[in-house]
Amino acid sequence: MTVIPPSTLSTSLHPLINALASVIVEHWQTLSLAPFSLPEDLGYVEGRLEGERLVIENRCFQTPQFRKLHLELAKVGKNLDILHCVMFPRPEYGLPLFGCDIVAGPGGVSAAIADLSPTRANRKLPSAYVAALTVLPSLIFGDNRALPPWGHIFSDYCLFVRPQTETEEQQFVARVGDFLQIHCHQANQAQALGPEEAAEHRMGQQTYCRQQQQNDKTRRVLEKAFGEAWAERYMTQVLFDIID
Repeated sequence: MTVIPPSTLSTSLHPLINALASVIVEHWQTLSLAPFSLPEDLGYVEGRLEGERLVIENRCFQTPQFRKLHLELAKVGKNLDILHCVMFPRPEYGLPLFGCDIVAGPGGVSAAIADLSPTRANRKLPSAYVAALTVLPSLIFGDNRALPPWGHIFSDYCLFVRPQTETEEQQFVARVGDFLQIHCHQANQAQALGPEEAAEHRMGQQTYCRQQQQNDKTRRVLEKAFGEAWAERYMTQVLFDIID
């Protein structure tokens, strides 16, 4: 069994990011993990952003059902902590895309988003997911954030909030755990689809990645630290690589 190594950044990151990373790793260990190779110079990266040290740490794996499981942790001096995670399914299994992002600083968590994003042409989740998600208890957050203009790639169950209290942070962690439990269970039960259905899900995943590549905030941070060419390479080869 492949064991996920601990993060070298974990002791210095916001508690919510550490909690989320632990939940993600715990659920990934229920899958049949194998190593996934990133470009050699993009797994662990150091740079400078507005005079502050920037560290990016990536851990990637693959399974029979997922072509890439990606967990990124990043830290910019004492001002910014980031968690980014996407589980990219193999198109022939017809699974949605799990994604989760957290941005935190000295003033607290400014953004926390998690979703199981559909890859079907009709933008609907599989019925088994809907059945499991519908019975989850409702959550109340004091500050629900608006999705970006390209947010149509997300599902009706997308959670995008600015947690105001420790209780809300715990609620967010618990809901991400719910998403992951459902997702990993469905993945372990999934059967391969035929070529036509797989092609539909491949197109859905391509759309997801193209839309995510439009995230100007992420791109601007990377460009400031490493330049435009490097940012483009990182966006298209590490964060949201588009499969043929």
